[in-house]
Amino acid sequence: MQLFYHPEVSSKEFYLSEEDARHAVKVLRYTVGSTIMITDGKGSIYECQVKEAHPKKCMVQVIKQDFQERPDHYIHIAIAPTKNIDRIEWFVEKAIEFGVDHITFLITANSERSVIKQERIEKKAISAMKQCLRPWMPEITPSVALKDWLQNYDMDGYQRFIAHVDETIPTHLKDAAKKQESYLVLIGPEGDFAPKEIDKAIASGFKPVSLGKSRLRTETAGIAAVHILNLINE
Repeated sequence: MQLFYHPEVSSKEFYLSEEDARHAVKVLRYTVGSTIMITDGKGSIYECQVKEAHPKKCMVQVIKQDFQERPDHYIHIAIAPTKNIDRIEWFVEKAIEFGVDHITFLITANSERSVIKQERIEKKAISAMKQCLRPWMPEITPSVALKDWLQNYDMDGYQRFIAHVDETIPTHLKDAAKKQESYLVLIGPEGDFAPKEIDKAIASGFKPVSLGKSRLRTETAGIAAVHILNLINE
C-alpha cells in the first residue's frame, strides 16, 4: 500500500499537494476512479477515490475513514544533533520506523551543530511516516538549549532517563523502564554531556542508564533507546 499525507482532511473532497499529485498521477499512474490511501498524521487513514487526475491538481473524495489509537506507551527522545546532518536525518527516519513519538534537538556544551533546517527534517519525517504506514506524525521540536529546556519543558508524567558515556552505570534501560509509560530519554553529542549538564539532568529527575556494553554513536544511541522501549512494550 502506498500512503500519502495530508494534514488537514477537513472535507469530503480536497486536493493533494502538488508534490503528491505529481507522484500519484505521473509515477503511480492513478486515474479517475483509482483508490488512494491518505493519512492526516493524527491517527486517521482515509480511503479515497481520485475524482480529478492532474499532475498539478489531483482531487480526491473521502470514501472511508479508519482511526488508530496511539500505542499505550509514548517515546520522546531529546538528542544533540550530529555535525554530519546526514546522520541526524538517518536517525529521524529510522526512529520513526521503530516508533518514536516526539524528537527534540538539544544544543549542549559539546554540540557540534546548533542549526537544524526544520523544514527539511519534517520532510524526512513525513517520508518515513508514509514509508512505514504510520498514521501518527511524530512531533519534532526545533533546536533548544539544554539548560533552557530542562527549566521550561513540562516533564510531568514521564519516566526520565539520561544515557551518557559511563561504563560504571549498572542499570540498563531495558531494566529501568516500566511498561506502558511515557518515556523521556536524553542522548548527548559525540563529546558527551558536560559534567554540569549531567548533574542538572539528574537534579531534574533523570536517571542514568546504559544502552549496552558498546560505546555508540549519537544517532545509534537514539535508535537503540527507541528500539529497547518498544521491545519492552511488546
